Amino acid sequence: MKLVFSYLKKYKAFLILCFICSFGFIFTEIGIPTLFADGISNNFKNGNTQYILLLAIKMYGFAFIGLILLLILAYSSNRMTSKIVRDIRNELFSHIQTFSREKYEDFNISRLLTNIVNDCFIIMQFLIVIIRLGFIAPMMIISSFIMIYRKSPTIAIVTLAIVPILLVGVFLINKITRPISIKQQKKLDNINLNMRESLTGLRVIRAFNRQDFQSKRFGKINEEYGGFSKKLFQLMALIPPLFTVIFSIIMITVVYLGSNYVNQGTLDYGALAAFIEYVFHALFSFLMLANVLIMYPRFSVAVNRINEVLNTQTNITSKEINVETPIKGHIEFKNVSFAYADSSKENVLEDINLSIEPGETVAFIGSTGSGKSTLVRLIPRIFDVTKGSILVDGKDIRDYDLDYLRSKISFVPQKAILFSGTIKNNLLFGNRNASDEELNRAIDIAQAKDFVNSKKDGIYAQLSEGGTNLSGGQKQRLCIARALTRDVPIYIFDDSFSALDYKTDSVLRNRLKEEIKDSTFLIVAQRVATIMEADRIFVVNNGKIVGHGTHKELLKNNPIYREIAESQLSKEELAYE
Repeated sequence: MKLVFSYLKKYKAFLILCFICSFGFIFTEIGIPTLFADGISNNFKNGNTQYILLLAIKMYGFAFIGLILLLILAYSSNRMTSKIVRDIRNELFSHIQTFSREKYEDFNISRLLTNIVNDCFIIMQFLIVIIRLGFIAPMMIISSFIMIYRKSPTIAIVTLAIVPILLVGVFLINKITRPISIKQQKKLDNINLNMRESLTGLRVIRAFNRQDFQSKRFGKINEEYGGFSKKLFQLMALIPPLFTVIFSIIMITVVYLGSNYVNQGTLDYGALAAFIEYVFHALFSFLMLANVLIMYPRFSVAVNRINEVLNTQTNITSKEINVETPIKGHIEFKNVSFAYADSSKENVLEDINLSIEPGETVAFIGSTGSGKSTLVRLIPRIFDVTKGSILVDGKDIRDYDLDYLRSKISFVPQKAILFSGTIKNNLLFGNRNASDEELNRAIDIAQAKDFVNSKKDGIYAQLSEGGTNLSGGQKQRLCIARALTRDVPIYIFDDSFSALDYKTDSVLRNRLKEEIKDSTFLIVAQRVATIMEADRIFVVNNGKIVGHGTHKELLKNNPIYREIAESQLSKEELAYE
């Protein structure tokens, strides 16, 4: 509840308004049966029309005021709850954005989606009910018992005696439903995971004709979720009939005792009628409160899951420095080693030492899984080094403000990632202040001009989720164009030419050589033809640098590089003498 209370404090005005409305509504609800009881006790003044009319007007007035107060309460509670859940979602989303890859994998994306969507919705449901009934029900119960006690302490004690039994019942049901709620939420995570995999892998599923397999797999997961949901709702469904039976017994007891007191002359008919209304209000309020308490385990589980995410701190921290010196683009690796958190201490990179001068074009090549992509991802701190240090202009990257460091690096990831929206909006991810002229220039350099202009709306053409209405090469060129909207000292292209044909690859590289010649340019590639003209090429094998030099030098001196080159180039291209 600490999480929710921290947000409730921000909306004290709404909370106070809810309290006032609840108190006023209780006053009107208690007032109506009290007026009615007075009318009966006075025998409606022996049929006095004026008295009856005045009594009716008072009761209508109380009912109207109660309605207005209830509407204000509903509006205030809904408004406050919506704002609280909005704030929780915003904080959750912002916090998740700070996670490193390891943290994402700790939770998995499906779990985080469930947190933002379903868990927050459960919190909203509970808050709406608890804010409306959390004030009304307890005060209504107390007020009703006070009114009963004033007239007949015996009946009040009889009515109150059943409360411990009801509380024990609620406690037991809560204790049983909590572990079921935890399992239910985990099964919902599995449903989201399966749905996400099925939708993103739809082409593969269809290509291998595995729709039936995926449907059965989803059906099994859905059935498991349904099983826990069924248990949970069956337990919750026991409450209304059980409490109704108990309430009926209490009501019969009150009527029986009250009738005896009336016969004895110690109680009048009006007071008995009021008792029945008071008892009904008290017991009905308790039923509502019990239902709220039954909802608490699901709410508690949802809050704990969200707190678990919010309390998880990223292992990539940023130093807040007000003044940053301009970055020229000198990069140096000093005894750098790196291991993933779950890799059983096995290093992916081992003792990397290299230095890259500003304005130099450097390439990294090696077999699949050699660690070349991981190496360049360490520079913008997508991961942090396990050992050693990386210096940019002589300063450890961990000593830079993280936002500032990344603002000086333009990164093209290995997988072409685009977002739903227009081509322009996707390009503006690189530089939100870029003009249309700058965007068109980036598109031209990236060799995307022809296919962008061929679209009816040009840069305003809509892209589907993930850019699935584009080919692999088109997506890759737009990702390159997005990176080129930035004028930065360091560019990193992580195997970003793999989907391009050789002609486009060659033309694009020549344009890049002209346009960003003053920036440090790092290329990760599988194709030798892509990196032949680099100033230096580093050969990565099993997480180590096993050679570096120009294309011709490596052909002569490095057997691993020559083996890669021989598998891709013709004899004429391999001639180095």
